[in-house]
Amino acid sequence: MKIASPPSASFCPARLDLLQSASGLVLALFMWLHMVFVSSILLGKDVFWTVARFFEGYFLFGRGFPILVTLFATAILALFVLHAVLALRKFPADWRQYRTFWHHAGRFPHGDTRLWLVQVLTGFALFFLAPVHLYQMMAHPDLIGPFASADRVWSGRFWPLYLLLLFAVEVHGGVGLYRLALKWGWFEGKDPALTRQRLRRAKWALTTFLISLGLLSLAAYMVIGMDHAPHAGERYTPIWAETGR
Repeated sequence: MKIASPPSASFCPARLDLLQSASGLVLALFMWLHMVFVSSILLGKDVFWTVARFFEGYFLFGRGFPILVTLFATAILALFVLHAVLALRKFPADWRQYRTFWHHAGRFPHGDTRLWLVQVLTGFALFFLAPVHLYQMMAHPDLIGPFASADRVWSGRFWPLYLLLLFAVEVHGGVGLYRLALKWGWFEGKDPALTRQRLRRAKWALTTFLISLGLLSLAAYMVIGMDHAPHAGERYTPIWAETGR
């Protein structure tokens, strides 16, 4: 009598999980850098103009190439779609699975279980909010500057979308990094409970800081946009760039 051999283990789920973690980490780090870029408006119009032209290769080629922004935004959108598709594997597929989750959450009222639900909800919101912003960057890469960006926020009525996007992306990214640190054992110490507590505090501190910085930046764009509304469409150029000095 021939004994059936046990089914061979598949490494595909583990590889997909690793790819999901890696793509999420890259996107979270990108959002930190993006916040630094966006918040440069708080240092003045000239600083933001300089940062925007830097990404166009202005200081490398002697002139700006907005197509570079389009290519970069396209790559981020592709990575975002990949991460979203991989994350959908773990979303409840129907009401029965959601009911099972709520039953589990009720029996085991753990904070991290609620954070998983927060990540699901913010991820669902980002699926609709983020592509709008990325498409705007891909289609109009030349409209990034103190006046052009402020006009889009105020005269273009994009500020409600950016406000929702700010909260969704910072909460989702903060929770995601916290869960990654726990999952892969980053910063793991001798006391797991203490490590978890410290990571949770760091997560909320970082999220609070980034949301506060984002709100201040959005307010700055709105103020500039309101002042510039009668001349919407005009571009900003520093005096030193006009005179070549």
